[in-house]
Amino acid sequence: MISSRITIMGIFVADLTFRTPRLPVWGETVLGSDFRMGPGGKGSNQAVAAARLGAQVTFISKVGRDAFGDLARRTCAEEGIDAQFLLSSENASTGAASIVVHEGKGENAIVVVPGACNQLTAEEIDLARNRIAESAVFLTQLEQPVVLAEHALKLARSLGVTTILNPAPATTLPASLYGLCDYLTPNESESSLLTGLPVESPDEAERAADSLLNRGVGNVIITLGERGALVRNKEITMLVDAVHAGPVVETTGAGDAFAGGLAVALAEGRDIVQATRFACAVAGISVTRPGTAQSMPKRDEVDRLCQNRPQ
Repeated sequence: MISSRITIMGIFVADLTFRTPRLPVWGETVLGSDFRMGPGGKGSNQAVAAARLGAQVTFISKVGRDAFGDLARRTCAEEGIDAQFLLSSENASTGAASIVVHEGKGENAIVVVPGACNQLTAEEIDLARNRIAESAVFLTQLEQPVVLAEHALKLARSLGVTTILNPAPATTLPASLYGLCDYLTPNESESSLLTGLPVESPDEAERAADSLLNRGVGNVIITLGERGALVRNKEITMLVDAVHAGPVVETTGAGDAFAGGLAVALAEGRDIVQATRFACAVAGISVTRPGTAQSMPKRDEVDRLCQNRPQ
């Protein structure tokens, strides 16, 4: 294993997770079975995932001067994440997410308020220029404004750093952004929104991937839940199987586990198929546990699982 440096930009929010036997409808109150608060936000979750897998991780974000901001800094310290560019806002509070989990199915519904991270500026991202330049991979998402994601991807590409965009939550993107993505990792619904095509089968995922490649993306990996992930570029098309690591408890952190695992594997020099298999294993373990950041596995767990599977 190579200890690689990865820079991740994204939001930190405090996850407020409610488990319930069923989701309420508008105007209804249901009794839940459990409540937990912990660190969250796609960028933060992906940073935790990558750090637990052995990478040297720098996290770019912005939080308020409040209890949730203290949680962000404490999380970075506990996970060994470089928080030099976790900046503080003087007038905005740290974001929060309400996560409602169906206790039987493990499915979830989420409302995210990014909070202070929406105040992050291009100039503040540029402060991390040298750290990004030292990185093997730069990873970001779309919970902060799209214009900031584009600015950061452009900066990373100008420095010769491999870029990954996890286009979540789903939104439309400017044409100029696609060519900045060495790797684009949408799920089915995100792929459909980006391309205007249905994505309900591997064949349809291939057509959506082609649409994204034609817009300038280098490599497309469409995650397909329990069916695995479709890998497609100009040379390769492969459906990589999902990894079953045990009964599904909660799927909330699966996408972030996959993104963090992919970034680590690519930073260590694995090819796209090997990296996707590794990422599927990370996500496969994550869904067997409750929570988001809390569900991210350690490197030895993933290595043991991969060693016991045929390649």
